[in-house]
Amino acid sequence: MRVLLVEDDEAITMGLSYSLEKEGYEVVTAKNATEARSVWTTGKYDICVLDINLPDGSGYDICRYIKQSEDEPVIFLTAVDAEVNVVMGLEMGADDYICKPFRVGELMARIKSVLRRADRTQSCGTGNSKPDHPEVIGDIRVNTKEAKVVRIDREAELEETIELTALEYRLLLTFVNNRGIVLSRKKLLSDMWDISGDFVNDNTLTVYIKRLRDKIERDPANPEIIRTVRGLGYILDK
Repeated sequence: MRVLLVEDDEAITMGLSYSLEKEGYEVVTAKNATEARSVWTTGKYDICVLDINLPDGSGYDICRYIKQSEDEPVIFLTAVDAEVNVVMGLEMGADDYICKPFRVGELMARIKSVLRRADRTQSCGTGNSKPDHPEVIGDIRVNTKEAKVVRIDREAELEETIELTALEYRLLLTFVNNRGIVLSRKKLLSDMWDISGDFVNDNTLTVYIKRLRDKIERDPANPEIIRTVRGLGYILDK
């Protein structure tokens, strides 16, 4: 597995390269946007890890450049835990992001999870691949190309935009990509954060399920879109 690591901090680059190589990855590094474009055109990579802030541009620029030619998995490294940065990256087609400072083990887990998802997509075309057309769930429409969720009022021919946070949107996409399948709490945590439960308090999932239901359900107390399957998890089957 080849990793393209674009990071201008030499210490971070050395540390991540060492850790990745210990795990068996081949690492190619670039310290700015110009170098990143150069090495991208001369090699083939399985995943790209991009710092957002670069001396001569940004990781967003590199992500756009990569996605124009190949739909390779991308993980963003960001020093700013700002929701606007996260949403912008996801809208560009990024598969995940991680905020500095981070634990190397957490990044490794995210890389492995993203690669597993990409492999499933290539091999069978199902699983957690992102749909490339709007998904309709009752009166809710999810437009993944625009990362936009709306409620449809067919009688009035109106659409109401539903404002979701980045994690709420990722949670909804997990249900959409696994429509009709019962998802355990462990599975949801793994797909949302791409890390084991050790990194995320299990109670966090309960909070996000409630917040998402409050925004998309007509009656959150009696949900019809995201239903609880007692003892097993949750399912979206509308």
